[in-house]
Amino acid sequence: MVVNVKTSKGSYKVIIKSNALSNLYEEVKEISGEGKIFVVTDINVDSLYGKKIKAVLKNCFYHVLPYGEHTKSHKYLMELYDEFLKAGLTRDDTVVAFGGGVIGDLTGFACATYLRGIKYIGVPTTLLSQVDSSVGGKVAINLPYGKNLVGCFYPPSKVIIDPEVLKTLPTRVFSDGMAEVIKYGAIKDKELFMSLFDDYIDIGSVITKCIEIKRDIVENDEFDKGERMILNFGHTYGHAVECYYNYDKYTHGEGVATGMLYITDISEKMGITKAGTHQLIKQLCEKYNLYFPKATVPEKDAKEIIKKDKKATTDGINCVVLQEIGKAVIKKEIL
Repeated sequence: MVVNVKTSKGSYKVIIKSNALSNLYEEVKEISGEGKIFVVTDINVDSLYGKKIKAVLKNCFYHVLPYGEHTKSHKYLMELYDEFLKAGLTRDDTVVAFGGGVIGDLTGFACATYLRGIKYIGVPTTLLSQVDSSVGGKVAINLPYGKNLVGCFYPPSKVIIDPEVLKTLPTRVFSDGMAEVIKYGAIKDKELFMSLFDDYIDIGSVITKCIEIKRDIVENDEFDKGERMILNFGHTYGHAVECYYNYDKYTHGEGVATGMLYITDISEKMGITKAGTHQLIKQLCEKYNLYFPKATVPEKDAKEIIKKDKKATTDGINCVVLQEIGKAVIKKEIL
């Protein structure tokens, strides 16, 4: 399956194919040509696929970073710049971001800013990065005050998704990605949402559907001024949960799941959201190990963190709420 994504800088392909890693060299060379190839990954992905990737991509440069949200920081951004310089990378060369959302966001931001922009290819290895963060061109690093506060819009040259790599994911990491899948169904596709209650889901089809939803939204609002904001459903309070617990107790998906339940409980009580919507989301969160009733943030701390959220404006916070499953709207000052 190939999904084409149009941007103001051109278009790129998202390739969803089982065992795509076996053809990675050909896919990368289509972009890199005769230029150098530089792979960025983390220690966990390296332990599983490092030897294979080095063999497939032959004489590539290869750099391994620590695993976890703390890697998406100024410290490791500087490390990547140093490694790019040591490798002598130019604008003719290509970087491959081989890992989850942290590696994709950090590497993408490094490529956007190194030499004012060099090519990069996303090879996402987690469900969360496959269905969400690898597509759309948002790249960033975190600050101590919050997530993704320094970043830009810089689309990849290509995204290569191999659903087979999901078989090596720990259960918690797979569940992490299911939070974003639930989000896509909740904001835009009731049929997708309800299908997640089934005992069996075709993960390749689910990935493709989520990417198509995001593609349609991003093409209409590339720079996050309007409709694209609905992709942040659950994220405002979810990011506060992540930040309050120092990014080491709850994952991004766990935070988003908590945020979806938090905002839907409020909006349902306000009469904005159809009664019973909160319960449906709760049931899916429970099914996919994403229900964390103790993941709360004291109101004062939550407000301080949310004030620094990138969705804040001079007249308040843009909050994404559901009218019902499959229909999202943006409201001010819900939180």
